Amino acid sequence: MINSTPNTKRVVLMLFLLVSMATTQVFAQTMVSGVVTDADTKETLIGVNILVKGKVIGTISDLSGNYSLSVDQEPPFTLVFSMVGYNTQEVEVTGGVSNLDIQMSETSILGQEVVVSASRMEESVLQSPVSVEKMDIIAIRDAPQASFYDAINNMKGVEMSTQSLLFKSFNTRGFNANGNVRTVQLIDGMDNQAPGLNFSVGNIVGISELDLESVELLPGASSALYGPNAINGILLMNSKSPFLYQGLSANLKTGIMNESNRSNPTTGFYNFSARYAKAISDKFAFKVNFEYLTADDWQANDFRDQSLLNGSTIETGNPGNNPAYNGVNIYGDETNVNMQSIAQAMVAAGVLPDAALPLIPNTFVSRTGYLERDLADYGTKSIKMNAALHYRINDNIEAVLQGNLGFGTTVYTGADRYSLKDFTIGQYKAELRASNWYLRAYTTQERSGDAFAVGTAAQGINEAWKASTQWFPEYVGAYAQAVGAGLPADQAHLAARAFADQGRYIPGSSEFQNALKQVSSKPIPGDQNGVGARFVDSSNLYHFEGSYNFSEQIKFAEFVVGANYRIYSLNSNGTIFALDENGDEFNINEYGGYIQGSKRFFNDHFKLTASARYDKNENFAGQWSPRISGVYTVGNHNFRASYQTGFRIPTNQDQYIDLNTPQARLIGGLPLFADRYNLNNNPGYTLANVTRFGAAVQQSAQDPAIQSQAIEYVQGLIEQGIIDPADAPAAIIQAIGLFASNANINQLQPYEIKEFKPERVKSFEVGYKGIWGNNLLVDAYAYFNRFENFNGLQVLVQDKTDAGLAGPNAMTGLNLIGAIPNSRNVYGLPVNRTEIIESWGWAASLDYKLPKGYTIGGNVSYNTLSNLEELAETGFQPSFNTPEYRYVLNFGNREVVDNLGFAISYRWQGEFAWQSSFVNAPVSSQQLSVVPAYGALDAQISYKLKSIKSILKVGGSNLFSNGYTQAWGNPTIGTMYFVSLTFDEFLN
Repeated sequence: MINSTPNTKRVVLMLFLLVSMATTQVFAQTMVSGVVTDADTKETLIGVNILVKGKVIGTISDLSGNYSLSVDQEPPFTLVFSMVGYNTQEVEVTGGVSNLDIQMSETSILGQEVVVSASRMEESVLQSPVSVEKMDIIAIRDAPQASFYDAINNMKGVEMSTQSLLFKSFNTRGFNANGNVRTVQLIDGMDNQAPGLNFSVGNIVGISELDLESVELLPGASSALYGPNAINGILLMNSKSPFLYQGLSANLKTGIMNESNRSNPTTGFYNFSARYAKAISDKFAFKVNFEYLTADDWQANDFRDQSLLNGSTIETGNPGNNPAYNGVNIYGDETNVNMQSIAQAMVAAGVLPDAALPLIPNTFVSRTGYLERDLADYGTKSIKMNAALHYRINDNIEAVLQGNLGFGTTVYTGADRYSLKDFTIGQYKAELRASNWYLRAYTTQERSGDAFAVGTAAQGINEAWKASTQWFPEYVGAYAQAVGAGLPADQAHLAARAFADQGRYIPGSSEFQNALKQVSSKPIPGDQNGVGARFVDSSNLYHFEGSYNFSEQIKFAEFVVGANYRIYSLNSNGTIFALDENGDEFNINEYGGYIQGSKRFFNDHFKLTASARYDKNENFAGQWSPRISGVYTVGNHNFRASYQTGFRIPTNQDQYIDLNTPQARLIGGLPLFADRYNLNNNPGYTLANVTRFGAAVQQSAQDPAIQSQAIEYVQGLIEQGIIDPADAPAAIIQAIGLFASNANINQLQPYEIKEFKPERVKSFEVGYKGIWGNNLLVDAYAYFNRFENFNGLQVLVQDKTDAGLAGPNAMTGLNLIGAIPNSRNVYGLPVNRTEIIESWGWAASLDYKLPKGYTIGGNVSYNTLSNLEELAETGFQPSFNTPEYRYVLNFGNREVVDNLGFAISYRWQGEFAWQSSFVNAPVSSQQLSVVPAYGALDAQISYKLKSIKSILKVGGSNLFSNGYTQAWGNPTIGTMYFVSLTFDEFLN
């Protein structure tokens, strides 16, 4: 409780008086009214936005084109009339004017959009200091795709990774990823990321298209104004104000999805959305939104073999010719062992005779896996609800209370494929804003529902049915028996698998479904009773920020300042994130602030903008992010250059994950983990180092001198009575390994764990944007990026039995390569790479207005790593994951004849290699995980039904019916045909 001292009371009273003065000033009332019409057709225009310049007060023209506005200010003041597709007009209201009729003309010149994302202030898109792309309401409505989020893929330089029908990740300028943590997505200023994952989940719980006013995209580094993690780009989606966009609107969309390799090739999808907004008065307005979608999702059916074991290749490997087959979208078959190792253990246990050892090949074998479609929930659904209350405290200040809530079921790709069942994300915001400042507070609440890891679930089902410790010996024993009976090796492998798989759970059976339910309901990694695959995350984000534009106080230049404070509250019920000494999961605090100044020189031809931002995360050193840019304007031609920096705070998982998976224990990169797992005193060794050492040991084991030494050593033990002569074969094998390890022990080099730092980029860009002859819009840029402290995963192997050992010895070497069962720890932790990564690229677009309303245009982009060969020499895989070339071609006409329009787009991208934790390491390191090139044609025709204020739209995407994937292991995207009917009460 705060003590109520006289000073405290005085401060509270002063604050109350200041707020009262700000919100209760009374001015003379000025009433302005009139009618708004189309300058050409003379028809009235409804839904035109009328705002008082420099204030928040405004209104719209009603269903008859009339408007009426009461302003608490004596003239003169300026009214701004705006509507998408029409030229914005500013009209000064002078004394004695009350009736003001306006005629608005359609936009005839390209490039008239106003953007706010590039500088956090309104400016012409032509004069933006950095690259910016924008979709307005008309572009969203006319897009030849089933949703606006799909249409983002047509923007210049944008790549998309489709992990399911609704889960898509956008990216620009390289380093594409599923669940992309290098890009930021904002909805009405709120970071749309899932707090525990640190990436947005596409638009599955995002914004309804009916409520979407505009989309702005900033490619490349944007940290100078937007802070951490906007290192590859930022997407801003802005919803419609209930003051400016009123009435009822609804959309019904349905269609079919077709892809030949799905279990049911042709299925339907259904989408309904509705919006209602109403201004109760000039002071108060509200809106509500609802959207529901359901469909059978695209399926991941890549069955190529990524094991590369036993001489198999990506294209030729299959279950019939490779006993260690590991299909890309088949799970449970990742678990494999060497048959000779199993046979030797069986001989030592006395369950396989010594005479059988020569029959067992040096071959790897894997367990039988399950298809993804047998495990994941492909019944995609999405429910989005939104409500907002807007209150104009006075003509200068507006208050907003807003809530967005989304429920969904879908699939996404990380280190595993994850079936997200019934997860929810809620965002709740309170905001005060004026024309030159805002204060905003919001929270994001994530609940993972019944989400589970598909690959882990498959392993759990296999283990629940028959443990690997039983399955592999059964396989080896059956193989030995089959070969002994005279079967050739390939048939013996088939016979051995059939024997070991007797009684295996069949997909769809009650046994299978019960096992899946048991495994998927148990949190990762499971317990002594079995594997767990459930992904548990109930993390929250709390964010506070504000910004102020000093344009009214400072006239010689324009200054903007801002600051923010953020808290991540981690909560995985102890399944994903580490616990502190009190048994609680961690909170992470971040704060930052920026200042930006811009000024025009040389008779307003040159605009110089400079900004600096500082951010601090409690676990890392503070980060400075400066930016400087200049735009030189001559007529309709604008030349720009900029230098900016960006940084990425390691994700919450990179900081605090502590998860024991079947392959390795994943741990965070913070110092507490090196201490917790004794990696400073008992060091780890890189997997590459251990692999080289293991290969050298295997080669030395073939050396006759070492074999003779081992035999002589065992004979001495027999003579001393230390071992029984019957155990000599197994003892000789172990001795050979020991002497071979000792001969190569100097090859082992302990890994030194260094300070974990944020990833940084320095970006240089030049560009041009201009209009030629009123009909041709040209936009082009080129950039160069230099990345430092690049975050990457490091696998370390630690001797489990030798804690505190100062250096390796022969036994440690055997433990590290797994020659001694259960003798090593394997960790995966994020580290900073020492390599400098350099990338560069360019992009250009042309948009041309043809006669009679036709438009034609397109864009092309190029991205590459400039020091790829240098990086390859170090063995580093930067996961650039981006085609060198991609292009988009567009052709359309919004009104070919009365009320009838169409749009066509074709996009193409080249092939490239995909690298990520989902790809099997040998496949990734050899650049074999190729995502093929593809092209897709999308088209739509629309007809405006004026009598019922609706638009009928019929279209299709990927009309060539060529299935394609956008990332390794992701689903094959087929053809979608759709028809939609959109009703809007204020449709002109």
